[in-house]
Amino acid sequence: MNLRLPAALKRWIDSSVDDTASTATHARRIDWPRVLPFLLIHLGCIGVVWVGISAVAVGVALFLYAVRMFAITGFYHRYFSHRAFKTSRAVQFSFALLGASAVQRGPLWWASHHRHHHAHSDEASDSHSAKQHGFLWSHMGWFLARENFPVRAHLVRDLSRYAELRWLDRFDVLVPTLLGIGLYGLGAWLEHESPGLGTSGGQLFVWGFCLSTVILYHSTFAINSMAHRFGARRYATQDDSRNNLWLALVTFGEGWHNNHHHFPGAARQGFYWWEIDLTYYGLRALAAVGLIWDLRSPPPAMLAMRAPSAERPSV
Repeated sequence: MNLRLPAALKRWIDSSVDDTASTATHARRIDWPRVLPFLLIHLGCIGVVWVGISAVAVGVALFLYAVRMFAITGFYHRYFSHRAFKTSRAVQFSFALLGASAVQRGPLWWASHHRHHHAHSDEASDSHSAKQHGFLWSHMGWFLARENFPVRAHLVRDLSRYAELRWLDRFDVLVPTLLGIGLYGLGAWLEHESPGLGTSGGQLFVWGFCLSTVILYHSTFAINSMAHRFGARRYATQDDSRNNLWLALVTFGEGWHNNHHHFPGAARQGFYWWEIDLTYYGLRALAAVGLIWDLRSPPPAMLAMRAPSAERPSV
């Protein structure tokens, strides 16, 4: 353990540090040094006992939850993983930065593992299948394991040609670190300039970074652990994906998971008007001002299908 610790610490900063031998030998073991920051963010939530609460802190936490959830669902998922619409290189990078601030690693890592999930959904090789590996592993154990630390580079060759995305993936800790420092600095400035607001550096860090991130974490993770177990199945997909209204509400539309597995390439996951999909509404707003375009929709024939497909849908 002591011999491996320096490499583990380096991977906190630079995810390209090689750990091939350890991964091959202990593939499903948790890499505890590498995931220490993940644990510390959870422990940081306890800080509410000391920093207290204010309207500013709650507002910042809700705002950061919303914008980062949209970046994850709209761009990490629907754009980077499934290419459900088109955009410019500048907008692509801007939302990649926002997605990276959610502390769910870089867009190449995220997209590569998600594409693997769709290619092997609920099979033994599906890294986060609750059916195959149990609830807790599908919720968060899988991404803490050594075997899932590297990017599945062969699945994201289309994204890897962008140097800025490769850089963001390699130094995935940078954006969250800057966000945490920025929140603390903003809170300290507000405490000095507007003491009547009742906030502080520590308070904005705990609420805006720790609490907001942890709630965002587990809302996102619930799609892996719960959306293949609880809900209704409109389409007879070759996996156990299900539609769940409550998950759709907290994840801005991702809970329409059976719809999504039926036609993964759609920008809209709530296929019908009564299926609330906040991410899609946001994407339509971006399309209205010309920042994105060519949003893909499921063909009418796909909407009407209720029988198993002969082949797995493409990502």
